[in-house]
Amino acid sequence: MKKSVIAVIVAAMLGGVVGATPAHAATARNGVCEDGEVCLYYNSNHEGSLVDFSGSVRDYGTGAGCVTFISAGSGRGQCVKNNAASVWNRKSVPVTIFYKSDWAGAIDSFIAGRKDNLSAALKNENAGHVVGEAGNDRLEYGVYHDAGGAISAYFDGYLSTSGRHEGIDFARGAGSPVYSLTAGTVINKVEGGGGLSTLSIYNAELDASIIYLHTDPLDGLSVGEHVSRGQRIATEASRGASSAHTHVEMRPGRRELAAPSVDNFTLSNPIPTTFWMNRGFNICCQ
Repeated sequence: MKKSVIAVIVAAMLGGVVGATPAHAATARNGVCEDGEVCLYYNSNHEGSLVDFSGSVRDYGTGAGCVTFISAGSGRGQCVKNNAASVWNRKSVPVTIFYKSDWAGAIDSFIAGRKDNLSAALKNENAGHVVGEAGNDRLEYGVYHDAGGAISAYFDGYLSTSGRHEGIDFARGAGSPVYSLTAGTVINKVEGGGGLSTLSIYNAELDASIIYLHTDPLDGLSVGEHVSRGQRIATEASRGASSAHTHVEMRPGRRELAAPSVDNFTLSNPIPTTFWMNRGFNICCQ
């Protein structure tokens, strides 16, 4: 009798498991902003037509093959590129909107759950977005090891003809500790007390040089010394700049100096977004 009762209970339990309704999975590009998606809206304040994404998009495109707003409302059928006004990030990781295609130019980052209008620089001036990786640190955390800093200018972050930008600018304030984003060997150190300071760290395995500008390099750091990822290397300063910040530049190969950027509109460094994502960092935040 006991065995029969137990069998009935077990069968009921198994039946409940087998017959359970699976959790609803978000369906990208169905015009509904669901949990686990990032959604762009045609109008401010999350009004008008929307388009919902599950992953990253390098270029929303133009013309007949462009990504369009698909739900009912104002703007339905219009290309998303240069037409989005607000964003809702329903993913569990940061999502960053880019001014230019291929994840370059000015950015507006949306941490998990953020629902807001795009910044003035990105409103109706947007070309793609990148979804962060779970487990990745935010890039500014890697530079400062706390939440006090932010990205102030991204790669090629100048919006007009004022120049080009070969790296990423971070700002936390004069005197803030600065840490190395990668391991490598110090191949150049220029103090730059009255001018531009430079600290170049070469990683032979990656065949890439990470160059830090405007900082006050630590006195004990010498050319030829090995630096570990996360090791303190400098103090934020304004050497060669009008305000205190840290310029971080990724250059392929062994490079002692940063790329020239005055009156030269040809970018010589590759867009660094994928490089930093692959190093365990998400592009976030301003």
